[in-house]
Amino acid sequence: MEYLMAGLTPLAFLAALAITCFAGFVKGAVGFAMPMIMISAFSSFLPPETALAGLILPTLISNLTQAFRQGFAPAWETVISYRRMLIATVIFIVISAQFVRVIPQDLFLLLLGLPITAFAALQLAGVGLALRLEHRNRAEWILGAIGGLYGGVSGVWGPPLLVYLLSIKADKLETVRVQGVVFLIGAAVLLAAHLHSGVMTASTMSFSAALVLPAMLGQSLGVAIQDRLDQSKFRRWTQILLVLTGLNLMRRAVGL
Repeated sequence: MEYLMAGLTPLAFLAALAITCFAGFVKGAVGFAMPMIMISAFSSFLPPETALAGLILPTLISNLTQAFRQGFAPAWETVISYRRMLIATVIFIVISAQFVRVIPQDLFLLLLGLPITAFAALQLAGVGLALRLEHRNRAEWILGAIGGLYGGVSGVWGPPLLVYLLSIKADKLETVRVQGVVFLIGAAVLLAAHLHSGVMTASTMSFSAALVLPAMLGQSLGVAIQDRLDQSKFRRWTQILLVLTGLNLMRRAVGL
């Protein structure tokens, strides 16, 4: 048990389990925000490397269900259709993952908190995030690269993808499936990159594996009640939560 806890106190380990279950619930209900919630909350009481390592396996496993919910054929079609974004995301995750250990903690918290807060606050304020995409191919490369750069150091690469999906007016079914496919492939690459970077050690790998079960439990609950929820209100509360966690990360970054 102590090995699974990666040196954490019992209270910190239980907090990580509870946060992961809640993050899984949100993902099951709205299709995204799991790594954003986990890394934001984890960074309040875990070292950056442990926080990042902890979310990798739950993110990987939970996206298997989301990506293949409509079957293999639609998932493969998504891979082909969004190949430019996937390639850019994968390349830049690999590149940026190598810099995790050289980024100062304060800068890490600021780089993490600022985009999460901005993204959630804009959604909360009702600001349209859709872009005018005159060149869709170029937009895929650019937004994929931005997502990959952040993904390698923080485990969060969803916001640029969501902006892109809003911009092309993807329907709900496609949006959820595309997120699952992109997040799944990205999580697999993130795992491989951090096995190489040294973030995923035997200890942190065990910790991350211990979080898979609560993540899947939370996701199952979220999916089960998805149709019963008022989606607009639930998404609004999720956005409020992300704004608060992002502001807290920035507060810690500047030492307040």
